Amino acid sequence: MKRYLSLLAVLAAAIGLRAADAPGLVNGHPADIKTLAIGDTAPEFELIGTDGKMHKLDEYKGGEALVVLFTSNHCPTSHSIERRLQRFWEAYQKKGVKLVAINPNHPDGLSKDELGYGEFGDSYEEMKPYAQKNKWTFDYLYDGDKQLTARAYGCLATPHVFIFDKNLKLRYQGRFDDSRFYDDSTVKSPDAQNAVDAILAGKPVPVELTRPMGCSTKWREKKPLHDAKHAEWAAIPVKAETIDAKGLAALRKNPTSKYRMVNVWATWCAPCVKEFPDIVELTRKFGMRDFELITLSMDDPKDLPKVEAFLGKNAAGTAAKIQNGLKNEGRTTNHYVFTGSADELAASLDKDMPGPIPHTVVIAPGGEIVYRHTGIIDREQAATAILDRMNRFYSPGAATAAAPKKAAKKK
Repeated sequence: MKRYLSLLAVLAAAIGLRAADAPGLVNGHPADIKTLAIGDTAPEFELIGTDGKMHKLDEYKGGEALVVLFTSNHCPTSHSIERRLQRFWEAYQKKGVKLVAINPNHPDGLSKDELGYGEFGDSYEEMKPYAQKNKWTFDYLYDGDKQLTARAYGCLATPHVFIFDKNLKLRYQGRFDDSRFYDDSTVKSPDAQNAVDAILAGKPVPVELTRPMGCSTKWREKKPLHDAKHAEWAAIPVKAETIDAKGLAALRKNPTSKYRMVNVWATWCAPCVKEFPDIVELTRKFGMRDFELITLSMDDPKDLPKVEAFLGKNAAGTAAKIQNGLKNEGRTTNHYVFTGSADELAASLDKDMPGPIPHTVVIAPGGEIVYRHTGIIDREQAATAILDRMNRFYSPGAATAAAPKKAAKKK
């Protein structure tokens, strides 16, 4: 047990759990979280699944082995094993292996900028479309409301797997495999599969404990920390400047590694005002990624203070991560009032711009427009289009190593 507790401390450090704790958390986890040791019996649970039914541990007894996998909708490391997990199930259910996946996260435990690798948050309502998208045929259960099962098993992260023998004694716990990438060729050690193979063969599991790699469990107690972060964003002061066609053309070239979303708007444009909160939310969603918002107001330059006031009221302040990048580019802001004509705007930003505002484009590194929309955006559709290009997974390559290109959307 001492060895396990020591490993638990190492695991906590490995997945970044030394940040300031919210009330009720110690090293990022509830004080009452258990530490299942090898040989311990699988804890009971009763949880609702994506099928709308309640499921108990008893349903998963009677096999040659039981795999309990904690995973989530939002985490890019969880995304990386989506296909591998389904293939594992298809191969091993024929051998008498049972599998159940559990989402341990509560939506309150996530900050807005932790949702930048997928369309789905970690609510129960979002689990069903996420599982359907993955074509999963095993049970996917929700523990987020009370998070008692995550506490009982000692779930540190997603994904985190616990494998039991036919007597429901723990034989392995840790990572599913040694890769956090979607590309199967990056897997060098299929740890969960190795453990199951050993159990089926009646042999000792070669490696009983590994470090789970992924996103820390989103305990609902983390909400005060995230609320404080969101309040800090809202308090960031906003500075706007004028920009001419030449300056805009330079931004349009985008020589950086970031994806740039440029929103053309004005304070006198009712659809722009209505849309703007969703523009800001998209910016926060992708806050941990190489992504930035550039706003381009068509207000009269003399109304620049009015533009700044609107941006500040709508919490559009540029995050510290982006501010640091601006310094390297010799810029001081991402918010501008355009001084040129409508024709100059189209020539320097988007030649296919039809004219009306709001108009939004997303520019990939190197200058290619990968998304465009005239009128009020649908935030979910826009996020999907951005993810289709930026990717939903950690990539061993640079920001430009993304999913296959798709045609820019025209409206």
